[in-house]
Amino acid sequence: MKRNKFIKYLNEYNCFLTREGNRHSIFTNTANGNYATIPRHPDINDYTAETICKQLGIPKILSH
Repeated sequence: MKRNKFIKYLNEYNCFLTREGNRHSIFTNTANGNYATIPRHPDINDYTAETICKQLGIPKILSH
């Protein structure tokens, strides 16, 4: 999955960029306070995307 598409999905569920790290971006879910690190790769594999959604407490994205 493309990183830009995944970030748009996160924004739909009130997850926004909190800060930038060296190799990751930190996103926080404003509804529940959960946070997760998003790698700065152009593509994010499905397993990583599913794990990030679980950490943020949002439904997993359907990639199909």
